[in-house]
Amino acid sequence: MTPFAKAILTWYDAYGRKELPWQQEKTLYKVWLSEIMLQQTQVTTVIPYFERFLERFPTITDLANANQDEVLHLWTGLGYYARARNLHKAAQVIRDQYQGNFPTNIEEVNALPGVGRSTAAAVLSSVLKQPHAILDGNVKRTLSRAFAIEGWPGKKQVENQLWEIAEQHTPQIDVDKYNQAMMDMGAMVCTRSKPKCGLCPVEATCAAKKQERQLDFPGKKPKKEKPIRETWFVMLCYDNHVWLEQRPQSGIWGGLFCFPQNGSKEIQTQLDSRLITDRSIDSVQTLIAFRHTFSHYHLDITPVLVKLNKQPDLIMEGTKGLWYNLSQPEEVGLAAPVKQLIEALPFELN
Repeated sequence: MTPFAKAILTWYDAYGRKELPWQQEKTLYKVWLSEIMLQQTQVTTVIPYFERFLERFPTITDLANANQDEVLHLWTGLGYYARARNLHKAAQVIRDQYQGNFPTNIEEVNALPGVGRSTAAAVLSSVLKQPHAILDGNVKRTLSRAFAIEGWPGKKQVENQLWEIAEQHTPQIDVDKYNQAMMDMGAMVCTRSKPKCGLCPVEATCAAKKQERQLDFPGKKPKKEKPIRETWFVMLCYDNHVWLEQRPQSGIWGGLFCFPQNGSKEIQTQLDSRLITDRSIDSVQTLIAFRHTFSHYHLDITPVLVKLNKQPDLIMEGTKGLWYNLSQPEEVGLAAPVKQLIEALPFELN
């Protein structure tokens, strides 16, 4: 075991997190679920979602047998919805190919939808103590600073360097504790903007600290201005119900329910295509626009509230839609800005 690994393990025994829900009575399913939810999401945000998921889907087979709408409904608000769709697909693969038992071979785990090399390693090392190195965002930051690895980890060459270092220091014993400790280090000590160097077990050997360049590592992603796109949400409301349509499985908000969208403020085409005539419209009101930001662009959303005096037949070929009951909401996945608008709708309708 390297001195670096020894120092990390000693720190973990004293200060590491050991009370997280997925660390209690560990199973491959629980740790896999937590690892998917924790991708680009903080622990405090994940815990209530994790607990609700386990309550609703106690086994992988329960998850596999669920309707995708129900899975996305439970995921609503957690973001990055491809994770939920892949989680559901992976559960179905495990049900169909592994009799509902989570695979224990790293190549088989790595091949599951939505599972990469680091996630597969994290699950198998945590539960079965298989000696696999991990490299999530927290670990990348800690290793980049400890060994002064120049460059942005999103570059393959830099990432490969970090993998080599991770493998070199991952011990054969206590690998479950070591990998958890490395994640905890990044989350609790070697944080992004204000690293707590005085609490770090490897401060004396940290190359970035010696150069007083902690914030230079890891290297920043090359700056690129996010483009701005616009959309208009057409909110068709009748008698405490609002019309929602399911989006295609691929692309933004895949599989989630959303308001009909239009590329300009001229929403008449949306009304015409749904055979909504002037006689069935009580009022049309443009609400306050707001911005929703994705990883690659900003989306400026202008909601247009259309109050109807009768409920039109909106069942369209090739589109799955529903009249969403504001008083007794259906359990379907909602895009975050849609959920936000629906929660505010009762005030607009009064």
